[in-house]
Amino acid sequence: MKVTAVVPWLVSSAASFWGEFLFVEVRTDEGVTGWGEVTSTTRTANRSVARMVREVEELVVGEDPAAIELVWHKLFRAFTYAGSRGAACLVASAVDIALWDVRGKVLGLPVAELLGGPVRRDLLLYTHPDQSRFGTPEGVAEEIGRIVGAGYTAIKFDPFPHAEDVPEANDRYLDGRLSRRDENRAIELSRQIREAAGPDVELLVDAHGRFDVPTAIRLANHLHEAVDLHWFEEPVPPESQHALRQVRERTEVPLSVGERLHTRWDFVTVLEQELADFVMPDVTWTGGISELKKIATLAEAHYVPVSPHDAAGPVNLLAGAHVMATTPNFYRIESSSFDLAVYNELLEEPLAAVDGRLPLPTAPGLGVAFDLDHLRAHAVDGFGGTD
Repeated sequence: MKVTAVVPWLVSSAASFWGEFLFVEVRTDEGVTGWGEVTSTTRTANRSVARMVREVEELVVGEDPAAIELVWHKLFRAFTYAGSRGAACLVASAVDIALWDVRGKVLGLPVAELLGGPVRRDLLLYTHPDQSRFGTPEGVAEEIGRIVGAGYTAIKFDPFPHAEDVPEANDRYLDGRLSRRDENRAIELSRQIREAAGPDVELLVDAHGRFDVPTAIRLANHLHEAVDLHWFEEPVPPESQHALRQVRERTEVPLSVGERLHTRWDFVTVLEQELADFVMPDVTWTGGISELKKIATLAEAHYVPVSPHDAAGPVNLLAGAHVMATTPNFYRIESSSFDLAVYNELLEEPLAAVDGRLPLPTAPGLGVAFDLDHLRAHAVDGFGGTD
């Protein structure tokens, strides 16, 4: 069996927080296809990575799809002098996931069975509220009530107001500060969420790497004191581990980092220097299924829980789930919506959470089958369909 094509599919979808998904299809000469995903957070990033996927096709076509480790290194090392982290790593991730999907389908086994077999058959999830519903305390109570009523026992949210005159504040690090007025608004919203969720639900706050060191320390401590956080995520931008260490040393709230780290090598320092209580690699960004498994094993050696980041689509969710099903030091998998039915317009077989848990798929490969007619009808900018 040989790879014959690597096809990026950029698909418009209301199910995506950013309005679109970027999937990658690997085709073979025996008609078996595999699916990866590499959805990023901006239109610019998605289109740039989609073009990179087309450029690396020549490196993959003709390879045996079972040679997953070989292909990973071939792609990763192709960018050594240009920079193998970031977008290059995203490309390797998407192809790697798709090759594991192919391998499972060829052998008639779920991916988890190829990784040593599951230690659990369903996976705890945490999820996000729709914060557009948070206009009033009643709106907060209703939205949180929907999530808790669906069986979820952990909720992640971003309580921090974004400057009205700087709409890009979530995507660009500017001055790193937050006013006392906005801090108090964040604390009040967090208290409303805690009251609605009750004392037994784990609350996770995402700072999105927006803050400088003193601001991150102040916010982490004040929020933890107010509502008893389970973790404070990405308190500072990812470029400085010295900044992370300062926050670590001056806060009591557990810290979670990793969605913007790439490969096992980026996680070594975080683990060895004890900079985080949880690590949260994204399987579609950090290096794929192959790399997520290695990172999880590194973390296991340090007794640090792994909780994959997943704010994208169904391939992201299921690829992480298969690895975590085989991972002893697993905490939870992220889901951008508590109702996984949002993905079903893309799929032939529906996804559903059961009491805040994701049942591990039992079909060969990842267990995801796309409605290709739907993908073709919603493919944008010439990516997918006729490739």
